[in-house]
Amino acid sequence: MPHVGDGSSPETTPPANPRYRDEVGTLSWLCLTPGRVPAGLCIGSAAVGDTRSPFKFSARTRVGFSDTDAQGIVYYGRYNPYFDLARVEYLRMLGLLHRREGGEFVMRANDVEYFAPAVFDDEIEVFARISRVGRTSVTFEFAAHREPDDVLMVTAHQTLVYVDPEERRAHPVPRAFRDVVVGFEGADVDA
Repeated sequence: MPHVGDGSSPETTPPANPRYRDEVGTLSWLCLTPGRVPAGLCIGSAAVGDTRSPFKFSARTRVGFSDTDAQGIVYYGRYNPYFDLARVEYLRMLGLLHRREGGEFVMRANDVEYFAPAVFDDEIEVFARISRVGRTSVTFEFAAHREPDDVLMVTAHQTLVYVDPEERRAHPVPRAFRDVVVGFEGADVDA
């Protein structure tokens, strides 16, 4: 079997479209191209584009045994790592993951609403976006859906404040960060 990206045939070479690029180089292309890999292999992948409005980004994961409680459902506190995964992948996709300009974002608030349970081995698609860029903070919004039946399980908001790591005081969100977010989110972000 030819290897993806080895140029052996047009069907096995990922397109140049940046939508399909990721740290591995071809994972998103494989996972977003129907029939390329067996179902369930692409857990942990991310997608950009056609998601659920106003969300333009999602990351997928699968419920592990250690995520469940004695009732066999996901323990409520285990949803936050799913949101962290989606937030990190969202920032990576935008090229904003690593600290720049001398500051860093720290968590100030986190609220979660639960609608339906997830169980061991469920596939979860977590939609993520920045809904607001304030003077010194950003607000992320999340919606976690169980796949393949598309059940909305959990929503959340997280507010992160931009601080100087030495002073531990809030500073204005850098213009470069704001511009990238507004460029991706467009009219869907309050900036």
